[in-house]
Amino acid sequence: MEDPLPLHSCHVQKSCMIINRFYIFVHGTALLALLYYRVSSLLEIILAESRELPYFVSYLLVFASELVLSFLWFLSISYRWRPVSRSVFPERLPEDQKLPAIDVFICTADPEKEPSVEVMNTVISAMALDYPPDKLHVYLSDDGGSPVTLGALREAWKFARFWLPFCTKYGIKTRCPEAYFSKDDDCDGSLSRSSSIEFIDDKKEIQKQYAVFKERVLRIQENTSTASKDHPPSIELIKDADDDRANQAEMPLLVYVSREKRPSHPHRFKAGALNVLLRVSSMLSNSPYILILDCDMYCNDSSSARQAMCFHLDKTISPKLAYVQFPQKFHNISSEDIYDSQLRLCFSHMWYGADGLKGPTFTGTCFYMKRMALYGTSQLQKDANLAQLQKVFGPSNDFIISIYQKNHTNGREFFSTALKEMDLLASCSYEKDTEWGEEIGFRYLSVVEDFFTSFMLQCKGWTSVYINPPKPSFLGSATTNLSDYLVQHTRWYTGLVDIVLSKYSPLIYGAPRMSSILQCMYISHIAYYFLNFFPLWCLAIIPQLCLLQGIPLYPEISNPFFLVFVFVFLSSNLKDIQEVLADGFSIRPWIYDQRMWMIRSVGCYIYSFLNAIQVKIGMRKASFKPTNKVADEGQFKRYLSGIYDFQASTMFIAPICTLVILNVTSLLLGAVKIVVTGNYDEMFIQAFISFFIVALQYPVIEAMFFRKDSGRISESSATLSALLAAIILVIGSLLFMY
Repeated sequence: MEDPLPLHSCHVQKSCMIINRFYIFVHGTALLALLYYRVSSLLEIILAESRELPYFVSYLLVFASELVLSFLWFLSISYRWRPVSRSVFPERLPEDQKLPAIDVFICTADPEKEPSVEVMNTVISAMALDYPPDKLHVYLSDDGGSPVTLGALREAWKFARFWLPFCTKYGIKTRCPEAYFSKDDDCDGSLSRSSSIEFIDDKKEIQKQYAVFKERVLRIQENTSTASKDHPPSIELIKDADDDRANQAEMPLLVYVSREKRPSHPHRFKAGALNVLLRVSSMLSNSPYILILDCDMYCNDSSSARQAMCFHLDKTISPKLAYVQFPQKFHNISSEDIYDSQLRLCFSHMWYGADGLKGPTFTGTCFYMKRMALYGTSQLQKDANLAQLQKVFGPSNDFIISIYQKNHTNGREFFSTALKEMDLLASCSYEKDTEWGEEIGFRYLSVVEDFFTSFMLQCKGWTSVYINPPKPSFLGSATTNLSDYLVQHTRWYTGLVDIVLSKYSPLIYGAPRMSSILQCMYISHIAYYFLNFFPLWCLAIIPQLCLLQGIPLYPEISNPFFLVFVFVFLSSNLKDIQEVLADGFSIRPWIYDQRMWMIRSVGCYIYSFLNAIQVKIGMRKASFKPTNKVADEGQFKRYLSGIYDFQASTMFIAPICTLVILNVTSLLLGAVKIVVTGNYDEMFIQAFISFFIVALQYPVIEAMFFRKDSGRISESSATLSALLAAIILVIGSLLFMY
């Protein structure tokens, strides 16, 4: 018997790998030379009899900054070492009746921040996946327990009864209705039907029905109360009023789940909602695989489920394969993408490199998870008795039985009989004294449950793969204003700092447990990336203060080590530029990336660190605010035009404004001093650092002093920043006079 044809293939990106490894060798050698210079110079300062304390501290802080940047660069070697890309062959999958069942989990929390029409489009697109409808089950978690979401879901079901047959009949590929009707042409699906009178008539009719659906959802949102933080569990099987099971069998299962929430009980944010879906779905469908989606991340390519099964059904990798990750891509990204909302570093480079190791972490959405990976393996020993299993999985015997069932079930047939048990599984007290969130399910330690859960799975030996098809499988809504962008990143990195400060710190906990040291380095690079705040703050202040005092911190131009510093700067930035150009972009995205990296580092990262410290010592409680998905028209227009909108909290704006004002001042006064004293040979690098920061952050200067539109930096923020910059300059001058 011949071996079956492979379902997928993996290709090492050889040219990229060769470039990366050459860069690692050359840049690493230069870094060693730089560190040698710093250590030898530091020893000379220590041994000098006339050592001045302010100068010594300044030199030490700059050296520490360079050590931190070198440490983070060293960790980045991991994902540059062996990048791979993958292809799939879904046409080689077994026939539909042999395909495994899939559950789809979609989470929403607040219809005011997450518009119901957008959420329902995600639900409908998931129901319309190119997969056997009797093996597809969609669960919507409504953490707000809002009648708006439930009413909208009922309307979505009614519209889907017409939308799904339309997609199937005409081979529609874009199965999110809003995205489909937003297109200007009919080249989606079979080309032969684009001129068909029947198709044109059907399209007009379904478009009318979609308009009615949107109108009804908006009316529900206007006339119904919104989210609540105190409500009992509510689980509803969405179906037709006439309960025609024969017709409904052609539709995927659609279930509304609102877990119980009480102010006196911790609800564990998104991880808690996903674990409730995990338990409730086991009573109805119990599918072996689960697709996790954010409420705004619709299915753009209906074949994603079959693509994922090309990996999960491969017997050579499936036993240890926990999930298949697709990239997050966005439909509202402008050509400029001034905020780097599409996360180019992650999905253009880092995830390919991680896939060449043991696989990337999952990103909270767009991944197909194996259910058994979340249940663990040590907890499922055959000789475990019921009492032991209840301590792990909770008191529900029916749920424990479902864990050992290999075949999925039809939830429509016994929904009413299982409702009482599902209410128990969705109660806020069910997980008490169990291992939910610690050893099984999505983990609770941090608000970045995606990173922490995948990290723990990889520590237990599970792997993952990354697939980036030519057509985006999923499309979502990216943040298109600075305020939401900075709030979102602060939340992410607060969660990462929580992990770093715990016993699960990746370098300590992961190194002895992960099979690959490079994999541990990749995980650590993500977790420790917030440390950029320290070198960015130091290098934006210390060299500038020393420039004003005429104190050199870097080798003079005539010193051979001057070339080492120049090479490290050029090597690092040219590698970033090479990666941007290799992705088909111009050099401008590199400028935007560098600008936003600095703004994040001096604002989000330091606030994340401080927030995590406060939570750690009990000064405040962990919190989670859903990202606002409601777009402001004025802000979005500025975003599309490539104009930064600085309508953000002063706490986010003041740090970057303060540093820009300080660097403008040091550059102007420092240049005058260099001309007067003629010591440009010693002060060149320090002057260049100020120039580079000022040039890179010119939009900040423009927004403070020249712009008059509503997106400018407010006078109060600019005044406060100028005052802070003046305080830093005065204190710095006094310290050097000491």
